[in-house]
Amino acid sequence: MADTLDIIQLRTFVAIDECGGFGRAAVALHLSQPTVSQHVRSLEKRLQQLLVERDGRRAKFTQAGEKLLAEAWRILAVHDEALARLDVTRARTIVVGSTETAAEQVLPELLGTMRRAFPERQVQFHIDRSTRMTDAVAKGSIDLAVVLDTGSTVAGVEVGELPLNWYAAPGWQAPAAGEPVPLVAYVEPCGMRQRALQELGDIGARVDIAAESGSLEGVIAAARAGLGVAVLPTGGRTPDGLVVRRDFPDLGRIHVRLITRRGLESEVEEAAISSLDGFFTARRYVHAVSA
Repeated sequence: MADTLDIIQLRTFVAIDECGGFGRAAVALHLSQPTVSQHVRSLEKRLQQLLVERDGRRAKFTQAGEKLLAEAWRILAVHDEALARLDVTRARTIVVGSTETAAEQVLPELLGTMRRAFPERQVQFHIDRSTRMTDAVAKGSIDLAVVLDTGSTVAGVEVGELPLNWYAAPGWQAPAAGEPVPLVAYVEPCGMRQRALQELGDIGARVDIAAESGSLEGVIAAARAGLGVAVLPTGGRTPDGLVVRRDFPDLGRIHVRLITRRGLESEVEEAAISSLDGFFTARRYVHAVSA
């Protein structure tokens, strides 16, 4: 058994769990993927146990890895609390999360606002699915996050809404009457997927899940390849290689909410709300003028 464990390596190990894999952890931590892998190998060497193993194309924690993960959370919590008491974290990094489907439009403006409001602090972004970020905010590893909420069941403050549209590859042919609709969707849980199924069910259409993915890139790629029709929020431009389909039931709009971790400074939350309110107000004005 090792005498010491490296805090940086433990933080990387926890990030793999939070982000859902080595690649996403590398992006969130601003590290290369080989560096993330090296941190895990170093921990395995110190503990002389296999911590992560391959399960198909995905990484899976072993029993020893699950035990280390639980201990790592406790070690990091005590470590960070000690730094806070010593006032070392006065210029603490602000970690902002955003759902993939809103990141391209929302994050640039939010980044500018945070940097202007808190020039002495680094702002770091984390992009993932709403469900995973909600958990990360609850755990305190993300300070605040912009998430989608199809049913107003997520805590936090509603900051705006986005229209939902059907998207498909140009030239994609909708199925003939009585044939199932091939749907490209996020893996469960996904409120957009459920709304699509409900709307199609309401008109008596049968549905086949033609492809599913855990990422926005995967959903877009499958729809672009002509595998089916996808449901996505419209936060700006249409994704490359796709067109909006108006021959399907209206999907309405999806709520956008800001959730914050317990204990976050009020001025940080207020700056984020102000930025997001400005973003969605401008969008409403543009839509009103164009209409």
